[in-house]
Amino acid sequence: MAPVPPGIRLLVSFDRDQWYRALTFILTFLLYTSFHLSRKPISIVKSELHKNCSSVSELATNPSSSSSQQPSLQSLHADMDCSWKPFDKSNYKQLLGAMDYSFLCAYAVGMYLSGIIGERLPIRLYLTVGMLTSGLFTCLFGLGYIYNIHNLGFYIFVQVANGLVQTTGWPSVVTCIGNWFGKGRRGLIMGLWNSHTSVGNILGSLIAGYWVSSNWGLSFIVPGLIIAAMGVVCFLFLIEHPNDLKSVYAQNASPGKSQVPAKSWNGVNGHTEVYLQYKDNKPQVYYCYDDNVQNRKSYDTELLLPRDTVRVPVQPVVVVKNESEPSAISFMGALRIPGVIEFSLCLLFAKLVSYTFLFWLPLYITKAAHLDAKKAGDLSTLFDVGGIVGGILAGVISDKLGKRATTCAVMLLLAAPTLYGFSMISEFGLGPTIGMLLVCGGLVNGPYALITTAVSADLGTHKSLKGNARALSTVTAIIDGTGSVGAALGPLLAGVLSAGGWDQVFYMLMTADFCALLLLLRLVTKELASTKSRPISAVELKEH
Repeated sequence: MAPVPPGIRLLVSFDRDQWYRALTFILTFLLYTSFHLSRKPISIVKSELHKNCSSVSELATNPSSSSSQQPSLQSLHADMDCSWKPFDKSNYKQLLGAMDYSFLCAYAVGMYLSGIIGERLPIRLYLTVGMLTSGLFTCLFGLGYIYNIHNLGFYIFVQVANGLVQTTGWPSVVTCIGNWFGKGRRGLIMGLWNSHTSVGNILGSLIAGYWVSSNWGLSFIVPGLIIAAMGVVCFLFLIEHPNDLKSVYAQNASPGKSQVPAKSWNGVNGHTEVYLQYKDNKPQVYYCYDDNVQNRKSYDTELLLPRDTVRVPVQPVVVVKNESEPSAISFMGALRIPGVIEFSLCLLFAKLVSYTFLFWLPLYITKAAHLDAKKAGDLSTLFDVGGIVGGILAGVISDKLGKRATTCAVMLLLAAPTLYGFSMISEFGLGPTIGMLLVCGGLVNGPYALITTAVSADLGTHKSLKGNARALSTVTAIIDGTGSVGAALGPLLAGVLSAGGWDQVFYMLMTADFCALLLLLRLVTKELASTKSRPISAVELKEH
C-alpha cells in the first residue's frame, strides 16, 4: 500500500469545525475586500476628471507663445469641451470633496442604524441585499460616463445611496468573524483578516487604473459587477454562527428519517410518553410520537442513574432544551460598555486621516510627483501595503502585551511626525516617496485596523454583557459609525484646505492624530497601572 501524501495527511488533520472556521475567515475576507474594491475607483478617477482640461491647457500654452497670446488661448480652452463637466470649474476640488462627503456622511449616518437592524435580521440575507444594491449603484456611477451625464445631482445621489447600502457590510462581517473566533489570539487573527481593507484598495486601484485613461466608466462598472457577484456567493455559502450547523448535523446523523411536524404532536409538548433506557452503559433517550419511536441524542443533560439496563417512565415531565435567543442590546446599553466611547471618538480622528489618504492620495501624488493618473494610482497602493503590515503588527503586539489602547497610542504618536516627513520628502523623488508611503501606511492604518476589528470584537463580547453575543453588531456599528463621521470630514476638509496648499492638509492630519492620542490617554493610564500584563487568551474561557 502506497503511503499517504503529506498534503493529504495535513488536510485530514483538521476537524470539521476547523474547516468551517477557515471557510468563514476566507469568505468574509473576500466579501469585505469587494466592498473596499468598489469604493476605491472614485479616488483614481478624480485626477482624470480634471486632467482633461489641464492637459489641453498645457498643450495650448506652449513655451514659444508670448504673454499677449495667452488670454486668447485660455478663452479657446474655455470654449472647448475638454473636461468632464461639471468638474471643469476652478473649484473642482471642492466639488470632488463634496462628492466624497456625500458618500461618507451617508455612510456615517447609516452605520448607526445598520448595526441595530443587522442584529434583528438574518445576517446572510442582510449582507446579500446590501452587496447587490451596492453593485447596482457603483455601476450607475460608471454609466454616467457611458450615457454622457453631466448633472452633479446625479453623482451626488448615487454616492449617497451607495454610502447607505454599504453600511450593511462591516457590522455583518465582524459579527460573523466574532461568532466563529474567540478571544485567543484575536489581535493576530483579525490583524490578518483586516488586511482585506488594504487588499481591496489595492485591487480597486489597479482595476480602476486600467481603464481610467481610456474609459473611466468601466473603472466603476467592473468593481460594481464584482461586489454584486460576491453578494451571490455570500447568499450561497455564508454561515453566520456555529450553532447554525446543528440542524445540518442532526439531519446527517439520522438520514432517511422524516421529521414529525410539531402541530401533529399530542400530550405535553407533543410527547405522549417518554422513557429513558440505559443499554451497554450508554444513556439513550426515546420519544414516542403516535406509536412511532425515534431515537435522539441528548446534548445538554446526563442523568445520574444506575448503569444497569433499566427503563424509567418519566411521563408527564419532559426536559426541553431552551433555544431562545438573547435579546438585542439597546443603543444606550452599548454606550455604557467600558471603553466604547473612548475608542469610538479615537477612531473618529484615526479614520479621518486614513480616509483622507484613501480619497486624495492619488491626486496629491499627481501634483507633487508630476505623474499621470495611472502611475499615481499604482503608486498609492504602497500606502495600503504598509497598512497590511501595520494592522498585523498592531494585532500581534496587542495580543502579546494584552494592551490594545497602549498599542494604538504608540502608533498614533509615531504617525504624526511621519506625516510631516512625508509632506517634505515626497518632493525629493520617487525613492523617498515609496519608503514614506509604506511607513505612513503602517502607522496610520495600524490603530484604525486594531480598533475596528479586535477592539470592537472585545467590547462586543465584554464580560459585562454576560455572554450576550448579539451586542457585537451594535457595538461594532457604534464604533465604526463614529469613525465614519471622521471619514466624512477628512476628505471634505482636504478639498477645502488643499486650495491654499497641500501643507495645510498635512497640518490637519497631524492635528487629528494628536487628538486621537489624547482620547486614549485614560485607557492607556489604566492599562499601564494594571499590576501585571497578561495576554487576552488568558481570559478567553471566562469572558467568551
